[in-house]
Amino acid sequence: MAIFEGLSGKLQDTIKRFRGKGRVTEKDVKEMMREIKLALLEADVNYKVVRSFINSVSERAAGQEVLESLTPGQQVIKIVHEELIELLGKVPSKVTFASRPPTVYMMVGLQGSGKTTTSGKLANLLRKQGKNPLLVACDVYRPAAIKQLQVVGNQLDIPVFAIEGNNDPVDIARKAIDHAGSKLYDLVIIDTAGRLHIDEELMEELENIKNAVHPHEILLVIDSMTGQDAVNVAENFNSKLGVDGIVLTKLDGDTRGGAALSVKAVTGKPVKFAATGEKLNDIEPFYPDRMASRILGMGDVLSLIEKAQEAFDEKKALEMEKKLRTQQFTLDDFLDQLEQLKKMGPLNQVLGMLPGMNSKALRNIEVDEKKFVRVEAIIKSMTLKERRDPAIINGSRRKRIAAGSGTSIQEVNSLLKQFEEMRKMIKMMTGVGKKGARGLGKFRMPF
Repeated sequence: MAIFEGLSGKLQDTIKRFRGKGRVTEKDVKEMMREIKLALLEADVNYKVVRSFINSVSERAAGQEVLESLTPGQQVIKIVHEELIELLGKVPSKVTFASRPPTVYMMVGLQGSGKTTTSGKLANLLRKQGKNPLLVACDVYRPAAIKQLQVVGNQLDIPVFAIEGNNDPVDIARKAIDHAGSKLYDLVIIDTAGRLHIDEELMEELENIKNAVHPHEILLVIDSMTGQDAVNVAENFNSKLGVDGIVLTKLDGDTRGGAALSVKAVTGKPVKFAATGEKLNDIEPFYPDRMASRILGMGDVLSLIEKAQEAFDEKKALEMEKKLRTQQFTLDDFLDQLEQLKKMGPLNQVLGMLPGMNSKALRNIEVDEKKFVRVEAIIKSMTLKERRDPAIINGSRRKRIAAGSGTSIQEVNSLLKQFEEMRKMIKMMTGVGKKGARGLGKFRMPF
């Protein structure tokens, strides 16, 4: 699912009608504002935030420099884009680190917001930036909460500090800081307990942990699917604890997006990270300008490039280039490329970062990721010789490969046919073909 699918689709439809207008009247601007207002309210954006946003855009859009400009439609869209960036937080807000390690982050939020998984995701992200993180299990109430953090830590190969049988989260947090100091961990991420709703007891406990370990930052984890409620939660946590930043989770499942668009404006606290999927690397720094561009269908090429750089191995890329030039592209190489593409995240999200990719169009693109698995199974059921030279795969070999991969002979045939087309295309693109490069022709990826 694309991020902000519902809201994005409506806003894109509205601005599309404006884009090419050579003349824009005040009546046109009013009509556009009415549609944007309805789209935002439907997306569960706080009504005060909507009113303020519409007033700001209307005031600027009804000005003479817009109505009399050569491309008034484009000017209005530019204003909507700029005001959306302003609403989301204007400039990216990064987490800060202590001048004397360890840096301590305290993760807070309601039960079910994704706090435990987000703690692991954040530790993983910051480890890639050179940090040596320690996760701390301070949720002593929820059954299996400690175990859940340990499972996440295990998957990421990040240590978890826990004291079984100790029901005092303040004591655990204090001991974790001492442990981090002696073992030279320079980043401590404390996973605290949540409740189904805000209560005095929870807040008091969090205040006690805060006073005991003096966290460098308190990060509030919010489920973006909760819309208006998320804003109330943020206000409450901020007034009682003093929050430094917000992490939005479940953005991939949110067709409304109200929380993301309201929380900064209402609390004044910046969104610092966005979790965009279920995998443990599906978290990214929150860039207001990039998110505004994604919502309006203008793409997010910078994030796409960063994802690609992270997923694609530079050495492998150079090897691949050489293989393509010398026509040595094998099924093993094809599998390798698929693996790297998978690392970039869900394909429809990756496609959603391309400029001009309408969220409605994305809804119609059925990216069957299960086919990834089937293609992988088919290739892995081949011998090394078959992968390097698919021409030797005769009828009996196809039968064996299909049985070994749990697929059908038709699927094996289809993959081999697609791969052959891909080889022909590479031949043309590298200038070896006699007729020169003719584009992609009828080539389709096999998923």
